[in-house]
Amino acid sequence: MLLLVVDDDPDMLGLLAYNLGRAGMSVLTASDGEKALALARTRKPDLVLLDLMLPGMDGIAVCRALRKASETSGTPIIMLTARADENDVVEGLEAGADDYVTKPFSPREVIARVKTVLRRAGAAARSPSGRLVREDVEIDPERHQTTVRGKPLDLTATEFRLLYVLASRPGRVFTRNQLLAEARGPGAAAEDRTVDVHVASLRRKLGARGEAIETVRGVGYRFREE
Repeated sequence: MLLLVVDDDPDMLGLLAYNLGRAGMSVLTASDGEKALALARTRKPDLVLLDLMLPGMDGIAVCRALRKASETSGTPIIMLTARADENDVVEGLEAGADDYVTKPFSPREVIARVKTVLRRAGAAARSPSGRLVREDVEIDPERHQTTVRGKPLDLTATEFRLLYVLASRPGRVFTRNQLLAEARGPGAAAEDRTVDVHVASLRRKLGARGEAIETVRGVGYRFREE
């Protein structure tokens, strides 16, 4: 696995590169957003660890740029942030990050989170295997592609999996914990707000068809029955 670690703190870069390398991963490093984008587009890493606070082009802008570029639109992104404020976390998730880790953290925590995100990204690419068609929404796991009226959508691995889970069982209500378990694997931990942000982003990308994902107050979400 090839990882790209982006942080303007050389000590943090060294710490993460060393520990990820010991865990058997190859690591590229960048200390600013422009270099990070250039490396991501040419080397195509399997995952990006991206610091929120960068000089010049900040992590949010880098994340959005990665999501817009065809070469990196599906690359998993974990945001590293020293700001635990909910608004900052929400902003990162809305920009397209798949997960986040709040500083200070232990290298073991980061490695565990990286493995979890890579595992669920791989699972999203390998399974489920059945193509789904819900009116004008088509979800194709083999191509890891979702289209609405034939127009492809740029979904993160988490968004893709959440949509597939919901659309595969129309009418069934999923709690937030159930959706996390389906999308990220058993034992996945996150705040309810994290799920809400992913669903809000998914609805926005689906456009008019976003209304098919219904909120069941006090419980969770369901995909509307046709």
